[in-house]
Amino acid sequence: MPQPARRLEIFTESVIREMTRQSNRHGSINLAQGFPDFDPPEELIEALAVAIRGPHHQYAVTWGAPRFRQALARKHSQYTGLDLDADRHVVVTCGSTEAMMVAMMTACDPGDKVIVFSPFYENYAADAILSGAIPVHITLHAPNYEFDRDELRKAFADGAKAIVICNPSNPCGKVFTRGELLFIAELADEFDAFVLMDEVYEHIVYAPNEHTYFATLPGMWERTLSCGSLSKTYSITGWRLGHVIAPENLISRCKKVHDFLTVGAAAPLQEAAVTALEFPASYYAGLQSDYKAKRDVFLPYLRQTGLPFTEPQGAYYTMLNIHSLGFATDTEAAAWLTSEVGVTGVPGSSFYREPEHRYIRFHFAKKEETLHAAGEKLVEGLRRGR
Repeated sequence: MPQPARRLEIFTESVIREMTRQSNRHGSINLAQGFPDFDPPEELIEALAVAIRGPHHQYAVTWGAPRFRQALARKHSQYTGLDLDADRHVVVTCGSTEAMMVAMMTACDPGDKVIVFSPFYENYAADAILSGAIPVHITLHAPNYEFDRDELRKAFADGAKAIVICNPSNPCGKVFTRGELLFIAELADEFDAFVLMDEVYEHIVYAPNEHTYFATLPGMWERTLSCGSLSKTYSITGWRLGHVIAPENLISRCKKVHDFLTVGAAAPLQEAAVTALEFPASYYAGLQSDYKAKRDVFLPYLRQTGLPFTEPQGAYYTMLNIHSLGFATDTEAAAWLTSEVGVTGVPGSSFYREPEHRYIRFHFAKKEETLHAAGEKLVEGLRRGR
């Protein structure tokens, strides 16, 4: 019998999605996979009801329905100050998952090195491997998740073709400072590298932290592929609507990759989502306020457990340090939390290149009553112990 591709032996299936399956089996509260248990805005639901009745049941333009691309270009131009053209600068993808794969395959040839910060969203290393690229990991050092500038410079000097940055970061909730991003920009310019940005949490940032769009930094538009999604901002993770925004010479190549990966995103969903992209600025202010309130509900429960944890600067994840509980691995700890405590998180090792087993990642994109229930279970269960 022929053997399957060897590159598939280097990584596993998604640990995050596996933890959802474990949560479903045990009936625990799922704080592993980052999707809400509340509906998107009512206006968006109403727009979907109209779109599904309209003439949008066949293929849209491969790289995105015109109205949707135009709305994306207007909204992104408003928040970045860039002068974006819907036809020349935007490709619509099936979620940011595909967007990152498109960006990776556009920027890198097989054998190219790609810098990935660790901890990282688990898809990035797999994206590099599937593209034939070689991930080079640079540690973000807890508790502030800062990187060593000399180490990063060396990775660029050793021939990195691109760097992947998630800002705000999943899983650690870091918001990169403007100074950090300017340093990375200097290296990208000096060593002529691409920057692949995952900015899906662009509107979920907690004061006094501020989000900086990398493509707006001096000289960075020409070498940046900015990936985004509607999933987190509008609570529609199941709609799978993402995008890549980049200069025309890069987008023309992104279109080719996307065309042969998925052909196109769902046509009626693109039509409906135009409504969300036209929400006023007050919507995004409300989104930040809502997630701050959720953070302020959940984190005090972790404080009651007496265990260390990270307080996110952005996104909606926290890393709980479970080292003192005495489990051999974080995978064992996560299984115990799911089956015995009734709350499911993600073993932190799935986000690290290093042999790291001290953390469980929880998310708080849930109704406040869900967070109260999860918090009470964690406090009781962790105090009780095994």
